[in-house]
Amino acid sequence: MIKIYGIKTCGSVRKAIAFMNKHNIEFEFVDFKTKKVDKSKIKEWATKAPLDVLLNTKGTKYKTLQLKELDLDESGKLQWLSDENMLLKRPVIEFGDKLIVGFDDKIYLDTFVH
Repeated sequence: MIKIYGIKTCGSVRKAIAFMNKHNIEFEFVDFKTKKVDKSKIKEWATKAPLDVLLNTKGTKYKTLQLKELDLDESGKLQWLSDENMLLKRPVIEFGDKLIVGFDDKIYLDTFVH
C-alpha cells in the first residue's frame, strides 16, 4: 500500500494526491498535522533518503526557527524533524521499500504507472 505523508494545504501534496487519483492508484494519506510522524519513522526514512533531502530548508518553518544558523549535524536534523514535522519536505511517499520525497511527475510516472 502506498502511503502519502504531508498536510492537506500543501501544493505539492495536493499534486501528488491528484496524480494518484488521475491514475486510479490507491493510497493512504497521513496528515502529520493530526498524526505526528515519530522519530523511529524518520530514522527509517533516513535509511532510504538523506536527511538533507527530508529537511525542507526552503520552507517558512525552517526560516522562522533560524535553523540555518545552528549548522545542524545529522542527529540535530533528525531531532528537529521529529520534534517539528512541518520541517519535512512534502510529500513523503512510502511505496514498498522505496521512499519518494517531493513531487516529480516523471518519477511518479516511472514508479507508479509504468
